[in-house]
Amino acid sequence: MSRPRPARAAVLSAGSWGTAVAKILADAGTDVTVHARRHEIADAINTVHRNPGYFPDTDLPTTLTATTDPATALDGADFLVLSIPAQSLRTNLSSWAPHIGPGTVIVSLMKGIETATGKRASEVITEVTGVNADRVAVLSGPNLAREIMAGRPAAATVACPDEEAAGRFQQACHTPYFRPYTSTDVTGCELGGAVKNVIALAVGIASGMDLGDNAAAMLITRGLAETTRLATAMGAHPATLSGLSGLGDLVTTCSSPLSRNRTFGTHLGHGLSVEQAKAATRRTTEGVTSAEAILALARTHGVEMPITEVIAALLHEKVTLAEAGAALMQRPPKSER
Repeated sequence: MSRPRPARAAVLSAGSWGTAVAKILADAGTDVTVHARRHEIADAINTVHRNPGYFPDTDLPTTLTATTDPATALDGADFLVLSIPAQSLRTNLSSWAPHIGPGTVIVSLMKGIETATGKRASEVITEVTGVNADRVAVLSGPNLAREIMAGRPAAATVACPDEEAAGRFQQACHTPYFRPYTSTDVTGCELGGAVKNVIALAVGIASGMDLGDNAAAMLITRGLAETTRLATAMGAHPATLSGLSGLGDLVTTCSSPLSRNRTFGTHLGHGLSVEQAKAATRRTTEGVTSAEAILALARTHGVEMPITEVIAALLHEKVTLAEAGAALMQRPPKSER
């Protein structure tokens, strides 16, 4: 009796988080092909089993392969794992869609909101590809790519309306160091992942200004409150926001120096301009591009999000650092709940 073939996953593309998830999948026994835009990255993954663009000193599983052809990566894939900036999702996915198989489950790793439409990644995916929402999943949690690459323990949530599909991807990425849990709350997982980036900018700013740990704890706690208000107003379950893709992701992103959004905020807190902070950070910072879109969602749903509002104003240079701090601390006192 022949053994069932291993699950097959296409990971698009070969950035830091895409590479880390590709490693997780390969370590779990899943057959993985990564799509890289640059030939030298694909060649390095295939020959020396490293990604020189992001993790030049970390070995990748020898079973993990790479290609510059998205059609080759997607051929026969059970899962399409998308790890690209939220603002480029629509354009890229439009060109990849014809190569997606009829039974492929699409898994989003993205933690941003499309600025032009205010749509979450799962909504963009269903709109562009025409696939049913039951075939779209989200992987989200407190996962720093560099720690994952080092094999340090982590957990995440796999959210999909179809519990069976979520369970299949859970099995495909379950390793001794990576523990995935399942959920059906896609909205809660996506909003938890998107809004925490904005809160991390605020915490980074507070760190850069040397405002202390009390200020950081205040921003994390009140940031969770406003994230929960928005998510539940949009149909999420409040318990999701106290889980891995909510509180867990928020704490990690706000606390770790490995967090891009916290680091970007720290640059702002040191007095750098937005453009200078972009140059210093050098990589996609989803909180910067999504803050205005998240604020627009809050206004549409009648939700108060004071931290997000101040950060959006600061990013557009409508207020100074001093004015931003004053705006938060001088709000009228009220009941915590």
